[in-house]
Amino acid sequence: MAFLSDTLSRVKPSPTIAVTTKAKELKAAGRDVIGLGAGEPDFDTPDNIKQAGIRAIEEGQTKYTAVDGTPELKQAIAAKFARENGLDYAQSQITVGSGGKQVIYNAFMATLNPGDEVIIPAPYWVSYPDMVLLAGGEPVIVEAGIDTGFKLTADALEAAITPRTKWFLFNSPSNPTGAAYSAEELKALTDVLMRHPNVWVLSDDMYEHLVFDNFVFATPAQVEPGLKDRTLTMNGVSKAYAMTGWRIGYAGGPEQLIKAMGKVQSQSTSNPCSISQAAAVEALNGTQEFIRPNQALFKRRRDLVVAGLNACPGIDCPVPEGAFYVYPSVAGCIGKTSAQGAEIADDEAFATALLEEEGVAVVFGAAFGLSPHFRVSYATSDEALEEACKRIKRFCERLT
Repeated sequence: MAFLSDTLSRVKPSPTIAVTTKAKELKAAGRDVIGLGAGEPDFDTPDNIKQAGIRAIEEGQTKYTAVDGTPELKQAIAAKFARENGLDYAQSQITVGSGGKQVIYNAFMATLNPGDEVIIPAPYWVSYPDMVLLAGGEPVIVEAGIDTGFKLTADALEAAITPRTKWFLFNSPSNPTGAAYSAEELKALTDVLMRHPNVWVLSDDMYEHLVFDNFVFATPAQVEPGLKDRTLTMNGVSKAYAMTGWRIGYAGGPEQLIKAMGKVQSQSTSNPCSISQAAAVEALNGTQEFIRPNQALFKRRRDLVVAGLNACPGIDCPVPEGAFYVYPSVAGCIGKTSAQGAEIADDEAFATALLEEEGVAVVFGAAFGLSPHFRVSYATSDEALEEACKRIKRFCERLT
């Protein structure tokens, strides 16, 4: 009898975490490495939010809370959904987890049976397919390539739906591409979904506030109210509020689903950190003045990186609408040989040689389900990004 679960053999460790870990190891060994793999803002949590966490400690808010979130935080989340998304949720329709990843995982654990299918556009966040597999479902990957701006078309969505489809998992702005769907583009997808009443929608809105060039964010249940009763709208405080380590994600959805997700959480982690929940209340209810300056900061970095990468021979880098990632194609580099003799057979070989020869850590495209590309996180300093682009250009110029 095998000791490890057969289910575990269906999944793999996170490639993004692996790249970040490798970069840290090389730095610790004395190598000059620029890490462009981590998906978190490089600036600190705003002071008003930190002070709310400190007050929570001083006031003794260090006990268990309700399994899926305090009433105060659920109230703040409901107000946020109403204020920013035009979505009306009661507290019984809101759940809070230890990060957005747990919220998505809970939803799949609560709903998927063996053989149930989840449609996932590629490129995708690396964890999506594996969470589906862990929950016993089957990920159905549908490519949305550079020719469509990394956005899924209505025809492609329609073609992917089968009698076994339970969920359509959707992320805008996207990790890893930064692509964001306008309300009009979303409407084309929601029109398809309205014709398939058994398909549920999971909208990952984690990068909602990181959009540029006057882009107006929209979410599926907002664009098509007819979908609200079968949509889970997920968000969190990690990206917009620089609170990745605080581990708070949340979602609004039908009460039956929210209760089922709470049951899963009650037998796994139970409540999210009480201190983090208090800080998240302040994040959502407090000043939002820092969001626009942060958007401007990330836009400047986006433009810097896009220009720098498009100056590299063999690289084509589209301009994304949001998040803090770019997803350039390296099609023009495949089949070549690096200065130190590495054969660039695919995007993983490109990323490996780039790290070894120039000390720049990126995540190869195959990890996100679409090659030949790589992902750059520009959530780091301008100086680091400028130097990284110089090294990538030098690497590409030396390919033969």
